[in-house]
Amino acid sequence: MKRSEINSIMKDAKEFLEEMKWKLPPFAYWSPEDWETKGEEYNEIRDNMLGWDITDFGSGDFHKVGLFMFTIRNGNFSDEKYIKPYAEKLLIVEEEQVTPYHFHWSKMEDIINRGGGNLMVKVYNSTEDEQFADTDVTVMVDGRWYTVPAGSVIRITPGESITLPSGQYHSFWGEKGCGKVLLGEVSKVNDDRVDNRFYEKTGRFPAIEEDEAPLHLLGNEYPKAK
Repeated sequence: MKRSEINSIMKDAKEFLEEMKWKLPPFAYWSPEDWETKGEEYNEIRDNMLGWDITDFGSGDFHKVGLFMFTIRNGNFSDEKYIKPYAEKLLIVEEEQVTPYHFHWSKMEDIINRGGGNLMVKVYNSTEDEQFADTDVTVMVDGRWYTVPAGSVIRITPGESITLPSGQYHSFWGEKGCGKVLLGEVSKVNDDRVDNRFYEKTGRFPAIEEDEAPLHLLGNEYPKAK
């Protein structure tokens, strides 16, 4: 992805979040120059990759296959000083913008439609060799448990949420004609470097072409504390 595209996505996200009356934490607005002045007291942000997270999953077309995320809080798999056993993110999904099939070996998550359009979620169980299973899938939507055939699509309307257990394949997108979707994600500790199993080969973190200066740093770009 080009840095100019990432900057544009950040600007659009901030405008959408203002429309939805959702505020980001102060560190969301720090510039790269601001980060050069931040000491070790901000290492939780650095070490747990809080902040901006924008990916096209290696597709080369963010608006077709891509996802905007902002990690608000997170624990850590390997560093015991970070005691949070949970994580929270904001996500923005565009109409028909696909997040590819994946599951998490460790993380269990709730995806909450905070407003805007409808989220469409397609689900499969996984087999022992991490393929799609043909078995019925247990769906958990706002405390209601029920089963659906493999490959079913669940519509999550504003205010609704779905629980996705570890090992359950899911892909999602915004329903056509309904507008962008603002999502919340509440989960166990999140580490996208080691806990994603994509069904097809996918680039989780984009290679960036530096065609202009960054507006804000991504969560995997922070400089070390001085």
